[in-house]
Amino acid sequence: MITRLIDEGLFESVVPPRLTGARCSGCATVVFPRQDSCPKCSDGAMSAHVLPVSGRVWSWTLQAFAPKPPYRPPNGGYRPYHVGYVDLGEVLVEARLEVPRAEIRIGLPVRLTTVPAYHDEDGTEVLTFAFRPDGEGER
Repeated sequence: MITRLIDEGLFESVVPPRLTGARCSGCATVVFPRQDSCPKCSDGAMSAHVLPVSGRVWSWTLQAFAPKPPYRPPNGGYRPYHVGYVDLGEVLVEARLEVPRAEIRIGLPVRLTTVPAYHDEDGTEVLTFAFRPDGEGER
């Protein structure tokens, strides 16, 4: 099966998955996704910064209805899914959470993964990032 990333600019690598944000040279603020200017000090230059692969669920909710365009439902139609913020230490990342309802909780250790977002008209599977439970992260 042919695959592609939903946005190559979000990723440092795919195998293993790594996200890339940006860090300000002036105040060390980290952002995701990358941007050209610092939202905190507006003085420093922003440079690529690879993000950690594991963190903890900071907040979450159930996406119970289909998002507005440009969202594209997967084959078989829309199915509710969890979304939330993951605390990676330097930055909070909004992401899909591939966590069963019975397991999801604030503080849950999670690890970066990729999941299918949708299929292009030609059948190409388009991948996006998500976080799944990380048993290794339990303390």
